[in-house]
Amino acid sequence: MTTNGDPPGLDAAPQLLEPIAVSQKRRRQKLLPTISDVARRAGVSPMTVSRVINGEGNVRESTREVVKTAIAALNYAPNPAARSLAGAGQLRIGLLYSNPSAGFLSEFLLGSLDQAARNDVQIVVEKCELGEHELAVSQHLIDSGIDGIILPPPLCEAAAVLELLAEAGVPTVSVAASRPEADMLAIRIDDREAALTMTRHIMALGHRRIGFIRGDPNLSASAQRFDGFAAALEEAGIALDPTLIADGLFTYRSGLDAAERLLDVADPPSAIFSANDDMAAATVAVAHRRGLDVPGDLTVCGFDDTTLATAIWPELTTIHQPIADMSRTAVDLIVSAIRQGRAGGEVERHHLLDYTLIRRQSDAAPRRRPGTGSA
Repeated sequence: MTTNGDPPGLDAAPQLLEPIAVSQKRRRQKLLPTISDVARRAGVSPMTVSRVINGEGNVRESTREVVKTAIAALNYAPNPAARSLAGAGQLRIGLLYSNPSAGFLSEFLLGSLDQAARNDVQIVVEKCELGEHELAVSQHLIDSGIDGIILPPPLCEAAAVLELLAEAGVPTVSVAASRPEADMLAIRIDDREAALTMTRHIMALGHRRIGFIRGDPNLSASAQRFDGFAAALEEAGIALDPTLIADGLFTYRSGLDAAERLLDVADPPSAIFSANDDMAAATVAVAHRRGLDVPGDLTVCGFDDTTLATAIWPELTTIHQPIADMSRTAVDLIVSAIRQGRAGGEVERHHLLDYTLIRRQSDAAPRRRPGTGSA
């Protein structure tokens, strides 16, 4: 029943028509050509099409003409993100994050926001969990006309996200991926060499039974850090003992479980090197719970040098990864890429930053165990 005297059908009509209109709009969107369609017709990669659309200068003129012909033939219209590259005004840079380490994330965000203010750039921060809705969040930023995207780990190596952004022609910087593609914008350190340096340091203290806690197996940095550890052992003529290797996920919780496994072996390690500070801090906690002195009974070392490294006792010996500097460089790089793209210029795509071994109170020479015989 209605209260205004109008026939019931009039109230219901708009509600019935709205889903139909939405459905028709979606069908029209599916029929529109994509950047991948242009790439297939031109016989080039979507990245090349993106460069032509963005006006970048590192494309051969013959290739540029082929791509423009394909764009005209398909009547392709770049999405708002690509169109915004030709416009003026304050740049809007998206920062997607999904990192289990609060310390890493905090430093990364502070560095990004600080550098964005210096460049008069607006940072749009979005959280998205891998495997849940990262593509939906990325598409939302693309549809909003974002000018560029910064991806810290683990999103820096999320293939589906990278493919979506490349197809949309959105400039993207990958941060802390150990093996970025040659044509990607990327900021990183040498994870393998850093882990090699730390393992040499631990061995120089006199340790020979050294445990290692690996990080997320889906990230190249994890593999590179383990490779550096293994290379240092081989260099010293020490066999890699599988019982001294434990898997983690870069989380504090996974570090607790991994440390328990390493300290439960028949001949436990005298030192444990963790692939990040969160897992190293968890190792210190497990050692204390077992009544072990750190570093008297067990040396513990980490990686990253986040705020957590100095928030526990003893403070961690660790590899300083310049997280804030990496995020600042990422902002500078994405801004330069966008502006150089408009001007037809080129930018240096890969930036390798330095790491530093920071020695604090969590390492020491192994404690001599008393002998069984008489002197």
